[in-house]
Amino acid sequence: MYNFRFSIPTTIYFGKGQISHLSELAKYGSKALLVYGGGSIKRNGIYDTAMKILGDAGVRVTELSGVEPNPRIETVRKGVQLCKTQSIDMVLAIGGGSTIDCAKVVAAGALYEGDAWDLVIDPVKITKALPIFSVLTLSATGSEMDAFAVISDMTKNEKWGTAGDALKPTMSVLDPTYTFSVSKKQTAAGTADMMSHTFESYFTKEPGCDVQARFAEGLLKTMIKYGPIALAEPDNYDARANLMWAASHAINGLIADGSKPAWCVHPMEHELSAFYDITHGEGLAILTPVWMEFVLKKDPSTAVNFAVYGRNVWGISGDDDMEIAEEAIDRTRKFFTESMGLPANLRAVGIHSDEHFKVMAEKATKGSAGFFVPLTSADVVEIYKAAF
Repeated sequence: MYNFRFSIPTTIYFGKGQISHLSELAKYGSKALLVYGGGSIKRNGIYDTAMKILGDAGVRVTELSGVEPNPRIETVRKGVQLCKTQSIDMVLAIGGGSTIDCAKVVAAGALYEGDAWDLVIDPVKITKALPIFSVLTLSATGSEMDAFAVISDMTKNEKWGTAGDALKPTMSVLDPTYTFSVSKKQTAAGTADMMSHTFESYFTKEPGCDVQARFAEGLLKTMIKYGPIALAEPDNYDARANLMWAASHAINGLIADGSKPAWCVHPMEHELSAFYDITHGEGLAILTPVWMEFVLKKDPSTAVNFAVYGRNVWGISGDDDMEIAEEAIDRTRKFFTESMGLPANLRAVGIHSDEHFKVMAEKATKGSAGFFVPLTSADVVEIYKAAF
């Protein structure tokens, strides 16, 4: 386990009715930029509740609506301009990970002299940000409790992740009842996303990381248990609560610090989203089992890692690591496709050509030295083709 610094400065208010704590935003100023997506928060009443609490606390609101599922840099730039012209004191996101990601880069861009895209492609430039707050409405990305944000420039077919301590929210409200109305598609995709976050840190060759591994296995078992329940019973509070809390811990550093290599599957999926604008979690569900099979074949020594996963997460018994590894990968694929109803291949999400695979693979393998199993651009092309 290598040296690390673990810091989660975000205050979490978890449970029913915790949105009342938005009144605390008044401590940070009197002008807030409210960032949200397509308007579901108005239909389900969260918007009205938030506006009343903020109004009673003396916080005036400027709105940035219409944040895309893969948030665009153009929307970020609009938010930055609003912050600068309206002398905004803080940024409040109400929505899922895309909305929160957008709000994070807006908050940093508001205190940056150059173009906000600079902060996406060069995280070192993120040195400060306006206070960031969130009310979570979709369990998936963990953005409510981490330092990361992912922004797209579709004019260049680019989707990049950025990060900085200044992007960690000051406070986040996690009310599981706000996820009751999430569609089956987004519930399934969100579960795949949080599982992928866990896998990215769990599959590592860094020695001595038992604490992180056991935490990761507990999170995966929780996701596997409650994902199908949330699909079958959308208003099951325990299912939604466990998924919400698991998603936060999958990426807040708890299982990553001290153990993780560079991420493997996310860079590949980001290219799919950049070129085809598909749902992120669906892309991850398609690629993950294919990636597992590929690296197991390329480096048979990883059978030990996948067998530990099979035994501790899926409860598979036996002495042959390779057999257990293969069964664990098969169960992962079937969980995504059969239990969660996620697409099985790239054709199922509307990708009918491999014309972009080479350039996508070249982008995905930039800085790949820390991968669980190092991958060349040719390797990633093969993974894309196997998922096709």
